[in-house]
Amino acid sequence: MAKRRLPRAVFDYIDGGAGAEITLRENSRIFEDVTFRPRNAVASSTCRLQTTVLGTTLELPFLLAPVGSSRLSFPRGECVAAREAGAAGTAYTLSTLSGCKLEDVRAASSGPVWYQLYLVGGREAATASIQRARVAGFSALVVTIDTAVAGNRERDVRSGTKELVSGQFWKMLPHVPQLVVRPGWLAGFLLDGGLMEFPNVVLPGKGPMKYAEVEPALAQSTVTWQDLRWIRKVWSGPIVVKGVLTAQDARRAVDEGAAAVLVSNHGGRQLDGVAPSLRALPEVVAAVGGRAEVLMDGGIRRGSDVVKALCLGARAVLVGRAYAYGLGAAGGPGVARAIEILRADLVRTLALLGCDDVAALDRSYVDCPAHWPAASLAVTKHIDSQRNREERPQRSSQAAT
Repeated sequence: MAKRRLPRAVFDYIDGGAGAEITLRENSRIFEDVTFRPRNAVASSTCRLQTTVLGTTLELPFLLAPVGSSRLSFPRGECVAAREAGAAGTAYTLSTLSGCKLEDVRAASSGPVWYQLYLVGGREAATASIQRARVAGFSALVVTIDTAVAGNRERDVRSGTKELVSGQFWKMLPHVPQLVVRPGWLAGFLLDGGLMEFPNVVLPGKGPMKYAEVEPALAQSTVTWQDLRWIRKVWSGPIVVKGVLTAQDARRAVDEGAAAVLVSNHGGRQLDGVAPSLRALPEVVAAVGGRAEVLMDGGIRRGSDVVKALCLGARAVLVGRAYAYGLGAAGGPGVARAIEILRADLVRTLALLGCDDVAALDRSYVDCPAHWPAASLAVTKHIDSQRNREERPQRSSQAAT
């Protein structure tokens, strides 16, 4: 439905991934490798879906992930999605690269709202947006660490996305027909303000960042572990580190004060060929060792996918495309329908598993390929031995001193 309503460039932005889209496909396919171990002959009158994430009780074990430029999909897209998340009793995560002011998005939702942070625009612009988020009432800061540069999104090249946002008529002209053949979308887009800027990235002396400025800005705004230190001074609430795929990064994130780590490969939109999120999840869970909460996103399309991720150690999952399609198809009712599809399938899966509470889910409810735990353990041992080798010369030097 979203594909029929949206211009090709907008739909491909939601639907596509980086490079050959190997990781994009594997994110969803990998769930086929995990099979259920049900407890049959068990009667469950109700299934409890409540969970607690960062101290907040949610009615569902899934949150809405940050999806940039949601205003392209539907007028006031971020506000619309946040409102539906709140109505469903779960949290919404706002992207830095959104078309709606963060204050408006916070006001639109009756539930918790998180702010996802890029450092585009530099430290001064980022600090200002963090302070605005704190004052507005956002409850967590999600720091994304996997965007050293923008991924090679070939669909965007074929769709003419760069040309369409350039503001230069002759560059835009060859790609304009895809907009004209979607008159309903085009009317809503123009009435909502047309070609967007990012009101939450205010550049000193220039004002809000323009859409065309994002790609070069990302290349100049890589988040480092050192950045987490000044971010913690500006933001007093919990920090979620997003983009963790290895035990090494998971431990470093927790050491730097993360309250939660988010196992994520950016929906297959950054480095193509990395592990699908579900495959990386057990390694990260083992590395964190209960010192922080573990969340996951990537490839979630069914309620049964949510259940498998919870069984493998995720506290909750974030869904992106699953609701972005609904937003693009029908706005608020589309998002509500996407949430309901996931919720209903989640309840059905729990009942058929013989489990009446998501809090009771664990590894005993699933079978994984035999090499998964062994591989994770081997990697963890390798990192431990590497760390010991790195620390040994330091200790010897200190002893000599």
